[in-house]
Amino acid sequence: MKQYLLGLVLIITVSTGFTLIDAKDIQEPTILEKIANASGFENWKNVTELKFTFNVERDTAHSERTWIWKPRNNDITSITDKGTLEYNWASMDSTAYKTNGGFINDKYWMLAPYQLMWDRDSFKYEHKTTATAPISKKKMQKLTIVYGNKGGYTPGDAYDFYFGDDYMVREWVFRRGNQAEPSVVTTWEDYEDVGGLKIAKTHKNAEGNFNLHFTNVKVKTN
Repeated sequence: MKQYLLGLVLIITVSTGFTLIDAKDIQEPTILEKIANASGFENWKNVTELKFTFNVERDTAHSERTWIWKPRNNDITSITDKGTLEYNWASMDSTAYKTNGGFINDKYWMLAPYQLMWDRDSFKYEHKTTATAPISKKKMQKLTIVYGNKGGYTPGDAYDFYFGDDYMVREWVFRRGNQAEPSVVTTWEDYEDVGGLKIAKTHKNAEGNFNLHFTNVKVKTN
């Protein structure tokens, strides 16, 4: 884990003498970094392949799709009951582009804390140290991000992340087009450490008729 030295002056001995680094030059990690790193973001650099099955249950209906992602060259494999499709982000035809919309959605559900770092130049954000979580009604911290109105599959969308002092996301709200009313509200629970990645495998709504969960999560590292 990267160590941050706060309120100190670090003295480094070199062959010609001493170099002083002022404490003000050692920056506090941003709230985006804190949330991402709490979920193992610093281990992502070691990942060579991520495989997972994205499952959704709405009332009695069940759907699922499996993905294999090799992030270093962005080769992606989609596996559904309709067949298997392999493609690369750098050269997508119309079929791959449509399929990739599902991958972007499913990956976001799994790795949203990491997206805070990957997408940090694409959204504006606000951090509140005290807020009421929508499902548990517990007092938590809240991070709101709002994407720009151009680019991506769903421009202008907003997300509210609720988390404790450990910076682990516990609940969130998705608001399509940054509308005031929530589009989706779920928990983040059933965390598991897979290859150094801390993944919330289950997301449920308050009514109990929606359950999004991940199975067959496998991580390969170098």
